[in-house]
Amino acid sequence: MKITSVKAFPASSPTNVPRNFVFVKIETDEGITGWGEATCGPLAAGTMIDEFGKVITGCDPMEIERHWQTLYHHFHVRGGVIQMCAISGIEIALWDIKGQALGAPVYELLGGRVRDRIWTYGRWDGPTPELAVENAMNHVEQGLTALKGDPFEHRGIFIDRDSEDLAIEKMKAVREAVGSDVELLVEVHGRLSPSDAIRVGNRLEEFRPFFYEEPVPPQNLDALKKVSDHVNIPIATGERLLTKFDFAELFPLHAVDLIQPDIVQAGGILELKKIAAMAEAHYVGIQPHNCYGPFATIASLHLDACTPNFLIQEGGIHAWYQDATVGDFPVQKDGYFSLPPGPGLGVAMSEEWLVAHPWDADARPWRHRQGGNPARQDVEWS
Repeated sequence: MKITSVKAFPASSPTNVPRNFVFVKIETDEGITGWGEATCGPLAAGTMIDEFGKVITGCDPMEIERHWQTLYHHFHVRGGVIQMCAISGIEIALWDIKGQALGAPVYELLGGRVRDRIWTYGRWDGPTPELAVENAMNHVEQGLTALKGDPFEHRGIFIDRDSEDLAIEKMKAVREAVGSDVELLVEVHGRLSPSDAIRVGNRLEEFRPFFYEEPVPPQNLDALKKVSDHVNIPIATGERLLTKFDFAELFPLHAVDLIQPDIVQAGGILELKKIAAMAEAHYVGIQPHNCYGPFATIASLHLDACTPNFLIQEGGIHAWYQDATVGDFPVQKDGYFSLPPGPGLGVAMSEEWLVAHPWDADARPWRHRQGGNPARQDVEWS
């Protein structure tokens, strides 16, 4: 079997405030087509996919590791989110082809399942304590047993007193509303200085957060270590770290309890499997970051199914996924996803949907947004 074409498909979501995505289609001379995703914001990821596609056209799609290494070392200056998104999207599509060719779900090719369902979480954000409680209870009523929220309204890394007090008030109100049986996750999006992160973390401790995500910016791992040494809450980070090489610098610090690499940005399915194995050796759990499109979700679920130190999966199934794809997405019931289908990834993009939803040059760029009700369809959270 040979690769005959690799093509990027930019598209936008049919939501109130459109978001842009980049999907990958790889065709073969045996009629098997694989799909992946390379969303990171810039359209430049699609251009790099088309460039990389020329490198592997005519090659055997089953040689996934060989192609990853070829593309990673293609330029003298390597790495960065654009290149890694392009590689990730291609790699995910190659696994889709391999699974279809062998008649097995991707997770079966990576060691087989170690669980029968996949724990996931909803949200508890809101601009006020009252709206945060409303959002939390809406998700609890759906059967979710874990919720994540970003309660911070400030800008920059030095929080003002009013914003800090408001964040604590939100957390307190939500904990009182949902009780002790629902896990509450706190994310910061790297918007605190180490001293502020320590003080806020100590104030949050009485509400027993399940983890404290990215309390400081991701560039300085020693700053994260300082926070970890001075709070009694599990620390999570990693959505903006790329490849095993970034994580190799993190683990020896023993500053983190849960990692969150992004499957469509950190290198794809096998690269996250390697990162997860490194984490396992340091007694660290994994939760793939997931705030983009349907193939970020489905690829993450395949990884979750076969990874022993997987802990919990960020949600990410939106109503439009069913219209945008062919095949049945795993369903969320009582706080768990069912295992993903197969063979391959088990779903494909609808090319009719792609034609009907082209890239929108006026779409809001991917970025973290604070304030507003995260239950609204026009707000993206990660």
